[in-house]
Amino acid sequence: MIIVDTSILIGYFKGNEEPPYNKMDYIIDNDIPYGIDNHIYLELLQGARDKSEYNILEEYLNTLPFYELQYGKQSYENAALMNIKCRENGITIRSTIDLIIAEIAIENNLYILHDDSDFTYMAKVIKEIKIY
Repeated sequence: MIIVDTSILIGYFKGNEEPPYNKMDYIIDNDIPYGIDNHIYLELLQGARDKSEYNILEEYLNTLPFYELQYGKQSYENAALMNIKCRENGITIRSTIDLIIAEIAIENNLYILHDDSDFTYMAKVIKEIKIY
């Protein structure tokens, strides 16, 4: 199972066919389970140009599984600790949302499909992060 980051879905919706966006075609064509979380949902909806595009996005996104944090406050503490571990290794994570998405992926045993350097850097330090 895969959590697909906003960075991929935006490029895919724009018709970008180069790696890593073309992995979406493979995932869809081979019925590989994928989904998003509430943060990705918000990021995509807030990027809509108008109400019509918003409605199309909302309809499609609501057909996908939504993955959640599993351990309440402890999940947020785990995400903060990931950030500290990255900083201790000279890596600055730019996005709090990316930390949450990474924690969701770890807790739900998901691969992350992305085009975002934060995940690439995190995965170098946090061995539980699986990149698709």
